[in-house]
Amino acid sequence: MKRDVNFILNGRPVTLSVEPRTTLLRALREYGVTSVKRGCEEGECGTCTLVIDDLAQKSCMVLALEVEGKSVLTVEGLVAPNGDLHPLQQAFVEEGAIQCGFCTPGMIMTAYAFLRKNPDPTEAEVREALAGNLCRCTGYIPIFRAVMKAAKTMRELGSHPGAAR
Repeated sequence: MKRDVNFILNGRPVTLSVEPRTTLLRALREYGVTSVKRGCEEGECGTCTLVIDDLAQKSCMVLALEVEGKSVLTVEGLVAPNGDLHPLQQAFVEEGAIQCGFCTPGMIMTAYAFLRKNPDPTEAEVREALAGNLCRCTGYIPIFRAVMKAAKTMRELGSHPGAAR
């Protein structure tokens, strides 16, 4: 028997009707959110990472019903209303941190939550923060460079732009 779950998705209220056993990953995919990727579905690869109430979470490990009344942010929610990319998204493009793109949304959302807590990280801290996200294409160095570049840009802007306006 399906139940309704009400939450904020990228700044907008939504109601989804889900089976109690449905993961947030599957519910969002069925809703049409394409950035949340189905990888291992066991919490190992990080491709389905999004931000729930400012905390990076692997959506394959969260039941959809658990986000009742919460705020869920996906990589789509980082884009400004005028279409400008968030500094993290822009840095990933500029640093060549995107190869096949499958892991990119999860990497960006993990980095986003991390930078909100630590806006001036060392590279070692970035490496540790992204340790739960796997990439098979880039060798990670461009990803680390992109996060460091975005952190600098975000500090220069004096805020964390793009959080689901």
